Amino acid sequence: MSAEEVRALMSAPGNDRLTWNTPLSEAHAAQLVAACSPAPGARIADFGSGWGALLMRLVEAAPGSTGDGIETDPEAVARGLRLAGERGLTGRVRFHEVPAAEYPGDDYDLAVSIGSSHAWPGGTPEALEALRAAVRPGGRVLFGDGFWEREPSSAALEALGAVPGDFGSLLELIRQAEAVGLRPLQVTVADQREWDLFESAANIGRGERWAMANPGHRLHAGTTEAVDARRTGYYGGYRGTLGLAYLVLGA
Repeated sequence: MSAEEVRALMSAPGNDRLTWNTPLSEAHAAQLVAACSPAPGARIADFGSGWGALLMRLVEAAPGSTGDGIETDPEAVARGLRLAGERGLTGRVRFHEVPAAEYPGDDYDLAVSIGSSHAWPGGTPEALEALRAAVRPGGRVLFGDGFWEREPSSAALEALGAVPGDFGSLLELIRQAEAVGLRPLQVTVADQREWDLFESAANIGRGERWAMANPGHRLHAGTTEAVDARRTGYYGGYRGTLGLAYLVLGA
């Protein structure tokens, strides 16, 4: 049995229960799109786009706009290309299989990065600087990143493979955006229901559903073990401790 095989089986791009790989409801997503308010003909970039579902919502909101998804996972890109075709966005939404920190594009009207600050060697501060540099003066940035809702317990840190300094408070995250010249226009956070539904649909739910449908498979035991570990880590560790903030920022 290969741990890599189990991870691939439970991976987000192959999970049709996930609209996007982040704790986000349809109503919350609509609020983010409205706050970003891309204008007709806007150029939009999503750094660490996954399969680009949110990028496509933004492009659909602005007639004549185009979107560039920057994503290194070929499985996510393949899903994104299929999704773009299904939504009639072929040619308007493109994918670039390069690391976010190496993408050279700039002069965008809107730059997006949700849960991808780790793609930059310097983490959140460097990600914010890069997003600020990617947009034109007067443009906007949509940045999603983690923060501590409360002081993390040892169980939360162990489940996340994190240390206390990996995240700060919500106010500290806002201050980091301000430090690079970005001004908060709207700040929202994933609520507990969004988190619970996300965790239930993502690795935990996908792995559990697969194991129930494949009781005799050679990966069954390993998948069940991985699901149990994730469930323990979430419900016994970081639930209510790790937050996810969505910052709509003016450049």
